[in-house]
Amino acid sequence: MKPASWKFRPFIATLLLLLLIGGTGWAALAPIHVASHDELFEIPKGTWARRMAGEKIEILPQTIRLTLGLNDVLLLKNKDDVPHIFGPTLIMPGQSFSLPFAQASTYTFQCTAHATGQLNIIVDPAPQSAWERLRWRARKLTNTVWGFAGLPYQHNHAGHG
Repeated sequence: MKPASWKFRPFIATLLLLLLIGGTGWAALAPIHVASHDELFEIPKGTWARRMAGEKIEILPQTIRLTLGLNDVLLLKNKDDVPHIFGPTLIMPGQSFSLPFAQASTYTFQCTAHATGQLNIIVDPAPQSAWERLRWRARKLTNTVWGFAGLPYQHNHAGHG
């Protein structure tokens, strides 16, 4: 004779499967709404001094990925003690620089806050299909979890995902 808990296992498994299917369906089919179009990156205080002392620090990813219509504005905040150059712009200490993108493409900028002196920005078109919306949400969730864990920003190199 099976214990009483065994008779509920098929019900629980079915319920979990339905929740998984429903959640995936919502993530793929529901329109994406965002509170802000800004994708914020901060240059921490002491970045320049640490780099001049020979420390190899990565404060920005080599490539930042944005999506038109969703997170299509790059926002850089300079919390360092010295100015930093981003493209043709000098960002003074305590200032922010906002760069909106209107076209999907790959951009390369000079960036003194970056270890290589260069920063790539990939701007993807807005996700149109269910699969594109599902991949976009999965990438945003992954980056959020990585951010809470204190791990570096992640991006997807393959395709528009």
